[in-house]
Amino acid sequence: MNHQHTPADRLAEVRDFFTPRAADWDTRFPDDGPAYAAAVADLGLRPGDAVLDAGCGTGRALPALRAAVGPTGTVLGADATPAMLLAAIRADRHREAALALADVTRLPLHDGCLDAVFGAGLISHLPDPEAGLRELARVVRPQGRLALFHPVGRAALAARKGRPITPDDLRAEPNLRPLLARSGWLLTSYTDRDTRFLALAVRQS
Repeated sequence: MNHQHTPADRLAEVRDFFTPRAADWDTRFPDDGPAYAAAVADLGLRPGDAVLDAGCGTGRALPALRAAVGPTGTVLGADATPAMLLAAIRADRHREAALALADVTRLPLHDGCLDAVFGAGLISHLPDPEAGLRELARVVRPQGRLALFHPVGRAALAARKGRPITPDDLRAEPNLRPLLARSGWLLTSYTDRDTRFLALAVRQS
């Protein structure tokens, strides 16, 4: 009998992947800070906004998110891997945000409580991408915004992993646009070049 991978199995796989990598994650990618800051700027946050960094990892986006929403704004960081959150605390990034150990496909948040969601390297690690994006839509107000970001583009990331881009890559625009639409989002901007991947979307009412 074939074992079907459940969301719990996939969540365990994500934790198994990230836990041993958490301690030196930032030192492996030391030059990504400006790319994160530029992507946060493109998200168009305003002072006082409430924003979630979904799958925040070591919290590299949190300082830029805090700067964008200011002292009156709310910054939340959620990640399913305890070791990643511990690395964020060791880097003092917990001063920028409230951190939560949480599965982003089942967030402990009220409907429509956020203005925006930032997700770096998120979509490829979601157990069920459509359900995960739908959950992010649930917690964002109508016309709220989503940024799906990676500091390198699809081709560069594939080359780094020693494999070609495949047509079924969820982040390819022909796949991502309908996936977002089914999940309650409208893709408004799409950039995929060696130095950046950034898809911006708006929550449909």
